[in-house]
Amino acid sequence: MAMLVTKWFGVFLIDEKSGKVIDKRLMPDDPDLIAEKLASMQRGSVLEEERELAGRFPRVFVSSSRQSELGKPVFYDSSFLDASSFGFSEKTMHSAMIGLGKLRTSEPVPRDRNLVHAIRGLDDLIESSNLLNERLHEWYGMHFPELSDIAKDDSYARLICDNGDRESIMNELDLDISSIGSDMDDDDLKAVMGLADKIIRLYEEKETMEHYIADIASKTAPNMCSVIDAPLSARLISLAGGLERLSSLPSSTVQLLGAEKAMFRHLKSGKRPPKHGVIYQHPDIHRSPYWQRGKIARALAGKILIAAKIDANNGRFMGDILKKEFETRVDDIRRRYPEAPKKSHSQNAHGKKRGSKQRR
Repeated sequence: MAMLVTKWFGVFLIDEKSGKVIDKRLMPDDPDLIAEKLASMQRGSVLEEERELAGRFPRVFVSSSRQSELGKPVFYDSSFLDASSFGFSEKTMHSAMIGLGKLRTSEPVPRDRNLVHAIRGLDDLIESSNLLNERLHEWYGMHFPELSDIAKDDSYARLICDNGDRESIMNELDLDISSIGSDMDDDDLKAVMGLADKIIRLYEEKETMEHYIADIASKTAPNMCSVIDAPLSARLISLAGGLERLSSLPSSTVQLLGAEKAMFRHLKSGKRPPKHGVIYQHPDIHRSPYWQRGKIARALAGKILIAAKIDANNGRFMGDILKKEFETRVDDIRRRYPEAPKKSHSQNAHGKKRGSKQRR
């Protein structure tokens, strides 16, 4: 049986039993051309030299899953193939690798990679706005503590930024209350209004980022966005590190994405393992009774994975079918498990719980 092996300096057809080279196609003696071929291989393409050599035999083994269309991938130790034996030097290899790095870094970035950074940027905006909003509540609360019961989030900051002192805010809201807050100097009030203005800008940037994320997710992963909404799709892609990597994960891992801390705590201390990760945000999970959530999360993770595989390979749209199948499965779970399971107590032959001490 022949073995097809590709190294940076050439493609080799080797007799598996004897280890002798049957035929070969060496790379061109040009670092730039070598870099182009290596870049093509890293993108998952099969070289013409590989097809030519594999065509010499009706059946060959290959050393990489990239070449699976040419033969069955198997492990093969090809360390005996030395570049210097075929006229290639370390200097040529070094130049080729430098060229390869330049080629790959200059390639267009897939949109799902932008989605990963956009989600992380959104998390940073949320964290910053929450932190500054808390500071604003404490600071302005000395002047008008009652406002925190009336306005929330960005409306709280906007009222302070637009009006300033509590009298102006009460006139704006048509309130007639007696505040227990202390008076604030004009300079201090101006500083608080400046902080409120920065918080408003953060909320506006957060809203812009959310629209941007939803737009990328709907274009990059339309099937996923049909099964679940765009924000949750984007969150899963970000947690996985990209759409292609998400599509390669098992459904059990997709089910637990975002629950890594709980899983490590389970492995370390023996506590109960998590049943779901970030997909808990899906309404069919968090609105269901606790005993149904694990089953629904497992069903949802399976449909998400199928949708991700279709999107990663630019397949046809099947999101509506997957969503309908998931809804049918949810109805079946709710019909089959309408009530919480009864807790069973392990008892021994004398009717006592295992591990319990006999009273005297």
